[in-house]
Amino acid sequence: MRRVVFNQKGGVGKSSIASNLAAISAHRGLKTLLIDLDSQCNSTQYLLGRDFQTGETDIGVFFAQTLSFRHRHKRNLEDFITPSQFDNLHVIAANPELGEIMSQLEAKHKIFKLRDALAKLNGYDAIYIDTPPAFNFYTLSALIAADSCLIPFDCDEFSRQALYNLIENVEETRQDHNDDLEVEGIVVNQFQPRASLPTRMVDELKEEGLPILDTYISSSVKMRESHDTGIPLIHMAPKHKLTDEFVALFELLHPGFAVSVAEKSDKEPA
Repeated sequence: MRRVVFNQKGGVGKSSIASNLAAISAHRGLKTLLIDLDSQCNSTQYLLGRDFQTGETDIGVFFAQTLSFRHRHKRNLEDFITPSQFDNLHVIAANPELGEIMSQLEAKHKIFKLRDALAKLNGYDAIYIDTPPAFNFYTLSALIAADSCLIPFDCDEFSRQALYNLIENVEETRQDHNDDLEVEGIVVNQFQPRASLPTRMVDELKEEGLPILDTYISSSVKMRESHDTGIPLIHMAPKHKLTDEFVALFELLHPGFAVSVAEKSDKEPA
């Protein structure tokens, strides 16, 4: 399964959701790959550390080599994979300079290169793709290469307005480039159940028929602590309520993966 985590609005938790779902996937024994297409490199730094140096192993180099016929020995996508410190979890890192080659990639119609490369990549049970907060070349490449799309939503009115346009873009991509692409669901993130606005907004979206997933991700300082340590929640705080919510989301997307007894009991407070 190739799953894109995408929203055109920044700050909705794309990288947190992609990285933590990937970490849980790997923790469950699935060989998992996360591809970071965002020049902010949040997922890269989260899973590989702030001091990680991409060198010649980031996704920008992969795309750059497609721009010139002088690269006689083009490397396959697997050559750009970096193992993380966590078992079964691998990363293709982003680079802050991704934006500098985007116009060249668009001009030379390289939009299918990621799809073609992933089609040749073997051995992974799950692939998560973190995208930029914009509908650009890299996002479109990811949607063309993916089976499904997860949309984070942070219960904000600006996010709500952007949601409709986002779904239209995904549907247009499905019709024009990828018949198999589906919106797997909208992930309600940073949810505050005691606040009236988020609850009302989510109820209204459900009434409109939008595919709101049943598992919500709460707002918690534990996520910031996880970012600061560079350790996904399943490893840093396996008994925390927020981790439990991510595990429940993972199981919703992967039916048949049961939560262990240890993870169900003795939860930490939010």
